[in-house]
Amino acid sequence: MRRYLPILLISVFVLVTIITGSTSLQGYADKQNPENNIKSVNIYTTLPIEQLSILAQEYEKSQKVRVNLMPLSEVNLLTKIKLEMSAPQADIIIANSVLLEQAKQLNVLKPYTSEQTDIIPDRFKDAHNYWTGIWYDPMVFAANRDFLKTLPKAPARWNDLTQDSKYRIGITDFLAAEASANLFYTLISANGEAQTFSYLKKIHPQIVQYAKFLATPVRMAGMGEVDIAIATQSETIRYMNDKFPIALLYPEDGTSFVLTGSALIAGAKNEVEAKQFIDWLLQDTAQSTLYANSFYFIPTNPETLIYKYYDTKNMKLLNKKEIFSIEQKGQLLDKWVTTVRLSSK
Repeated sequence: MRRYLPILLISVFVLVTIITGSTSLQGYADKQNPENNIKSVNIYTTLPIEQLSILAQEYEKSQKVRVNLMPLSEVNLLTKIKLEMSAPQADIIIANSVLLEQAKQLNVLKPYTSEQTDIIPDRFKDAHNYWTGIWYDPMVFAANRDFLKTLPKAPARWNDLTQDSKYRIGITDFLAAEASANLFYTLISANGEAQTFSYLKKIHPQIVQYAKFLATPVRMAGMGEVDIAIATQSETIRYMNDKFPIALLYPEDGTSFVLTGSALIAGAKNEVEAKQFIDWLLQDTAQSTLYANSFYFIPTNPETLIYKYYDTKNMKLLNKKEIFSIEQKGQLLDKWVTTVRLSSK
């Protein structure tokens, strides 16, 4: 046994040296590779990736937190968070308020309040703090300035568009964009299905084009191809800033708006980082970053600097009185296509 004792001691020494060296090397590698220690936050979103990517880049640069974005359709997002309920892979959802409300009904969200969320007016957040609105984008009248000069009075209400059948109108197809479809559902909620369909049938002969993109009607108004575009405020301001001859008018009897918000997922792996990111989205840096990159959304936080750029005093927002199910939306759109969109002018 004594013959093997030196060999045994040498073996133990080598083993201890290997273990100690491995541990030291791992610690050294962690220090040399900061990627191993960087914090992160994972986000599921239905928004166009170009909107959130500029925010993600700004946040990563200033806060040293990696922002992982996964764009999904509304149906796929709801399906995914439901399947992952027991082991969430995302920390935050960023989407329109209707989808966030649907996620709330699936019991996958966790209420969150902070000094930042508390500033947001009640109409722009869930009553029980399951989600908070970040920004919104109303529908407006984008009128050609030369056209307005020919009128004794500018159109001020929705029914004013039908007073003169000579008005040429541009609008985005309700089937093509969320903001346009939201206008359709909001008008039905506010005025009833029968009255809304009657109105849409009246203006149908005046529609020059049911566009595929939100920007198209505004461009047409700027080029004089239509007299008035029913369009999002963000696209209208973008063309105005590009020196197109367009005037922005708010319907006095109210208009629809798409509210974008964020929500914390229950069981989020990076809950601390997620809460910090939600708060950051509501503050000046995030809103200014959007504005600087030509995304002209109105912040829900009235204390941000960018909020003061918008004429919210003359804006009346219509709240939807009911939320239509996916099946109901499909039925309403089908009815619009058959009775209005495809009818002869």
